[in-house]
Amino acid sequence: MTNKTKQTQTSASKFSLHLLYFASLADTLGRPSETLTPNKNITSVAELRQYLQQHDSRWASAAQGATILCAVNQTVARDDTPLRNGDEVAFFPPVTGG
Repeated sequence: MTNKTKQTQTSASKFSLHLLYFASLADTLGRPSETLTPNKNITSVAELRQYLQQHDSRWASAAQGATILCAVNQTVARDDTPLRNGDEVAFFPPVTGG
């Protein structure tokens, strides 16, 4: 594969994340999931949260004063958890048992 072919393939592939929403967050957003293809790479959970709040007013209201947990590729994540192209990112409220 030549360098020119690699450049063409890289520029043709877009950064995307598969987002999952659970419980009241899915209700607030009106959808259980979406594929996000922003025009820039998002490198951490914190950056993704910020992006979502800036681009969707429902996200901004849902996040205000609420604790929303996150998992990346089915592993509980913190705000400094790195994100890579194609990751599955789930957002959900805290869960308690009874």
